[in-house]
Amino acid sequence: MPLSPIQPSGEPSAEPPRALRLPFDPLLTLAVIGLGICSIVTLRGATKNLIPGDPHYYVVRQGVYLAVGLVAMFAVSRLDYARLRRFKNAVYAVLLLTILAVLGIGHAAKGSVRAINLPLFSFQASELGKVLLILALSALLVDRARELRQRDTTILLMIAALIPAMLVIAQPDLGSGLVYMVIAYMLLFIAGASWRHLAALAALVVVSAAFVLVAAPAAGIHLLKPYQTERLTAFLHPSSGPRKEATTEPTTDPTYQQRESKIAIGSGQKTGRGANSSQVPLHFVPESHTDFVFAAVGERYGFVGAGLVLLLYGLLISRALRVLVMAKDLFGSLIAAGVAAMLMFQVFVNVGMTIGIMPITGVTLPLMSYGGSSVITTLLAVGLLQSIYVQARASAALKGRVLRY
Repeated sequence: MPLSPIQPSGEPSAEPPRALRLPFDPLLTLAVIGLGICSIVTLRGATKNLIPGDPHYYVVRQGVYLAVGLVAMFAVSRLDYARLRRFKNAVYAVLLLTILAVLGIGHAAKGSVRAINLPLFSFQASELGKVLLILALSALLVDRARELRQRDTTILLMIAALIPAMLVIAQPDLGSGLVYMVIAYMLLFIAGASWRHLAALAALVVVSAAFVLVAAPAAGIHLLKPYQTERLTAFLHPSSGPRKEATTEPTTDPTYQQRESKIAIGSGQKTGRGANSSQVPLHFVPESHTDFVFAAVGERYGFVGAGLVLLLYGLLISRALRVLVMAKDLFGSLIAAGVAAMLMFQVFVNVGMTIGIMPITGVTLPLMSYGGSSVITTLLAVGLLQSIYVQARASAALKGRVLRY
């Protein structure tokens, strides 16, 4: 007769520790909701005089975009992101076709063809393309996991990113094209590409910029439109150009926007001017609801308001990096890296250009700038982060591990 092990009396059997398991990352969600609220509050003061007779035009639409984006975010978070890998060719094809569709049937505005007019908003393919590019390039690197340090892999990935980037720049949308290339570079870095390849790419960027902005124009060859060159170099000589009177008409002075933006942010001081704001409400700062929305934050709510917005971005990006570390596989880590790179680059460039340390490239401030395509695309990207987070925690639970937030 087999003997049974002796059981100590009076002692309950040990149970594995239980942890609160939410179906989403609560801190990531908090950052998104916080930025959405900041956007609505900022736009309410910055856009009340833009549409005569309808002071809430932009606020209502931004609220709708945020609501639709949040629904899309939670829907994507319920998906298994790993299944998207098998559709990488289709995703890349959709990326190219949507950009080409904009070039073919897009609506021209302010000298650019960047969007297709839809009943509720203008569809900007270059914004959706950021998420599609992250998925396609991440899947490409995973498929070549055994060849990540080879030169062919680096060349193939950069070509795959360069094709849509050049199509977007042709619209022209230089900012989104730069975001595409930053995403590709970050994916190579996280995947473990050779340092020689990464250094060579960085050197190539420096040489290319010098050629496009200095050498080519000196030889009479203009690869960029004159206004693009002026905007890219204006931050180097911010004091040039006359001051423009308050008006909604466009200006040809490339330094005007940054100069007025810095005046607006500086006038906000510690706690902002509140209802006494003048630079943004009187239209001294063009595009104060889109590219220069941070200037509206700085003037109306001062250092406190601007600091709060930057803290929320810090939380958002830190959670994206946390998801990168805790992902259950390489595909998830690369997607999180691409999203983190997209957010970091856009926040740094947008805030930088409003305070005069970065060139004006048309990069929006994620979740703060007005626009359906930008808001919904950013929330789709956050939905992918949530999906990776959920899958990572589920995988850890199966292995008997407990992941901290």
